[in-house]
Amino acid sequence: MNILTNKLPVEVNIDGVLYKINSDYRTSIIFSKLIEDNEVTEDLILEILNLYYPVIPQNIEQAIDKISWFYECGKSKDDNSNNSTGSYKKVFDYDEDAQYIYSAFLSQYRIDLQEVEYLHWWKFKALFEAIDDNNEIIKIMKYRSIDLSKIQDKEQRNFYKKMQENYKLKEKVNEADLQALDEMRKLLVQ
Repeated sequence: MNILTNKLPVEVNIDGVLYKINSDYRTSIIFSKLIEDNEVTEDLILEILNLYYPVIPQNIEQAIDKISWFYECGKSKDDNSNNSTGSYKKVFDYDEDAQYIYSAFLSQYRIDLQEVEYLHWWKFKALFEAIDDNNEIIKIMKYRSIDLSKIQDKEQRNFYKKMQENYKLKEKVNEADLQALDEMRKLLVQ
């Protein structure tokens, strides 16, 4: 699906029936926190289904697949695996970095995330991914992502090490979002 030529989805087709999906960016941020912080259980699956669907579809497995598709902004799991190097390093957190994300949207786009009543998740993601380098959140994400072993200059390496320590994300027992979705699918198939 092309964000430039197609209307952004607010419904998903499951077994030939259109179901409204909660498409506001806040829903998907809550979802990301749920699957990051929790072990996948039937209760968690039900909570996620209630989060996204005002009316829960009969076909739960397909409903979860559609949530995954929606969360990934219309990209399939295969689309994401082509760009993946196999390792995942988290460089931002919606809770810990909320103030930086908020200020970036306000300064760059003049969008006050506290005042906006609705912003589609796909729009939010597109805007988030295009935040300029001069915004603090991007600087912090770069600090977190730098591989210190590839920096030759000792002074520069020490600087980035200090920045990584300053902006280190809290340790959490976490799995990548897609791995959690795969666990949900496995639980549903049993």
